[in-house]
Amino acid sequence: MNRQPISGASAGAGCGRGGAPLRALVLGALLVLVTACGGGDSDKDGDGKGNKDGGKVGNAASQAVVTIVPKDGADSVATSGALKVTAAKGKLTTVTVQDDKGAPIEGKLAADGASWQPLQHLAGSTKYKVHAVAKDEDGRESAKDTSFTTLVPKNTFIGQYSPEDGSTVGVGMPVSINFTRGITDPGAVERAIKVTAEPSVPVEGHWFGNDRLDFRPEKYWAAGTKVTVKLNLDGVEGRPGVYGKQSKTVKFTVGRSQVSTVDAKAHRMKVVRDGKQIKNVPITAGAPSTTTYNGQMVISEKYKVTRMNGATVGFGGEYDIKDVPHAMRLSNSGTFIHGNYWASSGTFGSANVSHGCVGLRDARGAGDSSTPAAWFFDSSIVGDVVIVKNSKDKQISPENGLNGWNMSWAEWTK
Repeated sequence: MNRQPISGASAGAGCGRGGAPLRALVLGALLVLVTACGGGDSDKDGDGKGNKDGGKVGNAASQAVVTIVPKDGADSVATSGALKVTAAKGKLTTVTVQDDKGAPIEGKLAADGASWQPLQHLAGSTKYKVHAVAKDEDGRESAKDTSFTTLVPKNTFIGQYSPEDGSTVGVGMPVSINFTRGITDPGAVERAIKVTAEPSVPVEGHWFGNDRLDFRPEKYWAAGTKVTVKLNLDGVEGRPGVYGKQSKTVKFTVGRSQVSTVDAKAHRMKVVRDGKQIKNVPITAGAPSTTTYNGQMVISEKYKVTRMNGATVGFGGEYDIKDVPHAMRLSNSGTFIHGNYWASSGTFGSANVSHGCVGLRDARGAGDSSTPAAWFFDSSIVGDVVIVKNSKDKQISPENGLNGWNMSWAEWTK
């Protein structure tokens, strides 16, 4: 019997037995391909752990930690030594401190960026805001904002200063500040006072006792100099528990230069203005028993007419003149250069008869503008220098009046 194969069944059977291995091979290849692609997606960072930067995540928080002392909301904070900003695991990049009026407080950032401290004391009874920013080693920033309020002082002091704001003075005028309380921390107080000059010249302070601080340059001011005094005493602890309460700027101008030299032996006074002698005036100085101090003295006060009573300066009842004309103070102890109407005109230029003052011929009542005393009074301003020489007395003490010029620069600055 001739048998013919059934092409449909035979093809189907043949196709079934030979197709299975091929499909497996194709599926396997696809699986390998999919697995390879999937494996690349799951290890984007190429370190076998799923992070290309070795586990560092770009949006992670900064590691830097900013600390501000005193804590946020603190009150009764000390005006010195309390404020400090630090950074751990990073470096400070910005620190700003402002008072409640928006005025900034200058500070110093440590070279390593780890800390910041103010360069000045803080004011009392004042609220401060602090803003600080630090960066970690990857440049991520961490910021902190706080506020605090300083203590309210129970005991205070101020500085009574001369010359006055806006005044024009002579070349010998120092800045003199008398404090209403004795100072036991002179360094803190002196650092809070800044005296600058234009044109610029070094200006240094010197303490007379614990309640007076004077400032001057090495030599007399140059004519035309403009001087600025900044009293930043608010919050300075001048003595334990006693704080300054003054914040003020004072400005004055140095006028023309006038230096007058009294020769007590020759009984004459030469007046030199801007380097040129303009007058040679006959005078009378202190009598042999009441001589006039030698030295550089500065006019500190002017009175067209004043009373002079010997009892106030240790001379008992030797004199009491109620109308001394054209008087200008040279010392705290009572030395004046003034008009004299009671001595004969021949006394001036020939004899020394006063109780220690320098006298010039004058008229009673200060009404005669032609007298030497009137001329000198009208030609002088506070801060002008009067030098006395050849008197048989000692040199005046630097603290006796505004007379620190009698100290050398080395003595003044030590």
